[in-house]
Amino acid sequence: MSRIEDQQSRIKATLELAPVVPVVVIDHVEHALPLARALVAGGTPAIEVTLRTPAALDAIRAIAENVEGACVGAGTVVTPKDLEAAQAAGARFAVSPGSTTALLDAADDSDLPLLPGAATASEAMTLLARGYRLLKCFPAEASGGVALLRSLSGPLPQLRFCPTGGITPDNAATYLALGNVICVGGSWLTPRKLQDAGDWAAIEALARKAAALHT
Repeated sequence: MSRIEDQQSRIKATLELAPVVPVVVIDHVEHALPLARALVAGGTPAIEVTLRTPAALDAIRAIAENVEGACVGAGTVVTPKDLEAAQAAGARFAVSPGSTTALLDAADDSDLPLLPGAATASEAMTLLARGYRLLKCFPAEASGGVALLRSLSGPLPQLRFCPTGGITPDNAATYLALGNVICVGGSWLTPRKLQDAGDWAAIEALARKAAALHT
């Protein structure tokens, strides 16, 4: 098995853990452990911590080392340096909003599975040519949403997507009903107001509802 085939196998297993991957912005590292435990308890163990805050890498490290059952990954990975830092912190997968040659070349030399983003047929074809069959569709709603993904399924049946961006509890099931959608990414499970309030029970409840959605 080639490196890219192994990475695709591992990212597929991660994306199949639950119908929704929580996309999490963590401002305070002390929130990382109770937040991750609530998500795991709610049935959404694949957790994407975005590299948008100074606390992100420390949060990933804390979750990777301390939360049983969590499969923590790094989101907003846009450079080779981001990919390297995510792996060093203990991330088990990486997610990018798009792709560049530099990032894909770095991923070729890394053991960390990458879920690269695509929003057009040309971007999807470029990634397919490099061995990627699992992609993030971003920004999903702004790029055409369900209609875009349905259209891509005809000429590119080899691909499956994790649409992210504009996904809500109201439209998630519509995306999940598509044959080329493996899961969705959503930020609604971990709103800042619940994190700031320390209402981990409410976050667990949101996770349970998300986990109950059907692909």
